[in-house]
Amino acid sequence: MRILFYNWVDYLDDEKRGGGVSVYQRNLIRELDADPETECYFLCSGISYDVLSDAPRWERIKHGPSENRERRFEIVNSGVLSPAHHAFGDERQLDEPATEEIFYDFLRKHGPFDVVHFNNIEGLPATVLQLRDHFPDTKVIFALHNYFPVCPQVNLWFQEKENCTDYDKGRKCEVCLPHRHDQRVVRLANSVAYNLKKRGIRPGTRTFDRAFMPGMRMAGRALRFYGRRFGKSGPKLADPNAGKLLQRVEMGHHKYVRHREKMVEAINKNCDRVLCVSDRVGVVAAKFGVDPALLTTSYIGTLHAEKFAETRARDTILKADGTLTIAYLGYMRRDKGFFFLLDALEALPDEMAERINLVIASRMIDQATAERIARLSDQFRSVLHADGYSHDNLDELLSEVDLGVIPVLWEDNLPQVAIEMHARHIPLLTSDLGGAQELGNCSDFVFTAGDRRDFQRKINHILDGVTDPADYWRSAMAPKSMAEHVAELREIYTDGVTPAQGTDPEDQDLKAG
Repeated sequence: MRILFYNWVDYLDDEKRGGGVSVYQRNLIRELDADPETECYFLCSGISYDVLSDAPRWERIKHGPSENRERRFEIVNSGVLSPAHHAFGDERQLDEPATEEIFYDFLRKHGPFDVVHFNNIEGLPATVLQLRDHFPDTKVIFALHNYFPVCPQVNLWFQEKENCTDYDKGRKCEVCLPHRHDQRVVRLANSVAYNLKKRGIRPGTRTFDRAFMPGMRMAGRALRFYGRRFGKSGPKLADPNAGKLLQRVEMGHHKYVRHREKMVEAINKNCDRVLCVSDRVGVVAAKFGVDPALLTTSYIGTLHAEKFAETRARDTILKADGTLTIAYLGYMRRDKGFFFLLDALEALPDEMAERINLVIASRMIDQATAERIARLSDQFRSVLHADGYSHDNLDELLSEVDLGVIPVLWEDNLPQVAIEMHARHIPLLTSDLGGAQELGNCSDFVFTAGDRRDFQRKINHILDGVTDPADYWRSAMAPKSMAEHVAELREIYTDGVTPAQGTDPEDQDLKAG
């Protein structure tokens, strides 16, 4: 079987972009590569650009780790910038013929593929989903790791403050982002980074940091010289309306309606299967128009699944002295619920707080946040902070943790960190948004998203011994290993699947957070 995987960024990216999806893609390809009868290729797009050329092309990835270099490719000079928020509201995300043709050219040169598995479509126009018009024997699989098909900001998170359940026919999209990127600046920065990386200067090194800003200045001067010499302003992202005598006049919000309608139409019309990484994702997707008959829940595999067999559930969540150690791992972001969590912790009564140890493993973002965390040390029994973490030191970070907290305020598909803690038999206290709640499937460990009183009530029940961890583990699912996940994918690739359960939007209430 020959499989092409697509993600907007290289799964071995030096800058570790792509979050949990990149981790998943790396693990998946390595697992599949162990099978001599399976050949995996990988393609990304929307990141790498030339300074003076705007013609899209595909090429082998020339930078980053050498692993699997012969089958890792990228589209350079894509007409669609990635990630999605860099091209927010850009209708090239729907149709960009030059990039579409380069994508098909790649398939012609390296195919035929039995399966093209899209982890998202950021960095490509939606028209590439029509690939079966050119390659009728290829199966098209679309995995929903985020909500880009129905949300140009990808996570249905309005103005950095609330879960978005109704975009008001695109009007809310118009005022959603507090800041919009200048695509010219993004492209210039990407071109400088791309040229440094091609020369072996890798991000994260002192050489790269020292060369980047001078590179930006040199690239800017080159563009200005190019303009003076040839009467041009340099390469531009292609304008689909350029050269048309009559231009469409309409209210701005209409293009966001088109984004949702055309993306969903392309998926429904062209995809053989839409994979949902949790049942909740299927509910959300169906509500916004994805055909429920296409939806299949496919919980991702993890290398940490073996921890589930190596550890065991404790009889009590509390330590012998009656204290509780709570952990938050992940990003310091509002949509992830981090700042809600700080608010909720600060509001806990002293008699509760003095029995709680906090573990926070998250890259520090600013001094104000550092000071808030420091102040918690006067209130709580102890506070430990790790300024980021790697998967290699998770066991050390979590060795004393009794309870993981996933306080997301958006429909977070299924955070990797939730799986990693759950796999170590650490029960999870989650909000009622997103897929993390499905790991324990126990209402005693679920609180109303954004509700500090409900969060406090759940913590109080745990501290008082009212909540029994046996209830959590009685209904909990075992995390899937990569081997189990790959076996399931093979069935999906060969049509041995049934639609996802619980994907009728009428089954659950998608409330605002």
